[in-house]
Amino acid sequence: MNKEQIESLGDNHIATSIETPMLANAFDKSDDEKIENIQHYFSLIMRELGLDLSDDSLSGTPYRVAKMYVKELFYGLDPKNKPKLSTFENKYEYKKMLIEQNITIDSSCEHHFLPIMGHAHVAYIPKKRVIGLSKINRLVDYYAHRPQVQERLSVQILKDLQNALETEDVIVMICAKHLCVSSRGIKDKDSLTTTIDYGGCFEDKDYRDEFLNTVNNQII
Repeated sequence: MNKEQIESLGDNHIATSIETPMLANAFDKSDDEKIENIQHYFSLIMRELGLDLSDDSLSGTPYRVAKMYVKELFYGLDPKNKPKLSTFENKYEYKKMLIEQNITIDSSCEHHFLPIMGHAHVAYIPKKRVIGLSKINRLVDYYAHRPQVQERLSVQILKDLQNALETEDVIVMICAKHLCVSSRGIKDKDSLTTTIDYGGCFEDKDYRDEFLNTVNNQII
């Protein structure tokens, strides 16, 4: 792939699967081994940029970046960190829409490793099962903390909730600012990207409108 193709790909949200592309041996190394290796290679990047790593302000940066990548920004790559989506019998027979909105999105663009910041709004209509509200937030946070494409992030959240709740009646909307748009390339500071995915009853416009009207009228 030449430089022109690489640049073109990076400016388009192309994804080959709803699964995050991962190597088969992605978890053969421990977190400590990954941190040590990333620390080494990031120090090389800094030196190539001409930075003096003997300076007190910079000497610890390679380690801090490596730890941040493995333990914080991209902790969602490791399946062992996936939250358990415990559900409960819908004993009170609540059958109306339940919306969890303004869930913080703190992710990273997989094309440039720059931040994606915004909010997710998630709704479902319970059937036999319901889920604790914090579990929705934890699921969003888990999938957001990996190199992402916003379209894929929306679908990953949707599919997991549909499986856990045993219903297709789920809708996910994400509105986010991409620093790969605002701090490089076109450098548009004000634009937002919105993605929406849904299934079941939300294929019906009336249900979607109820969700969208509620979210749009109550965004804080």
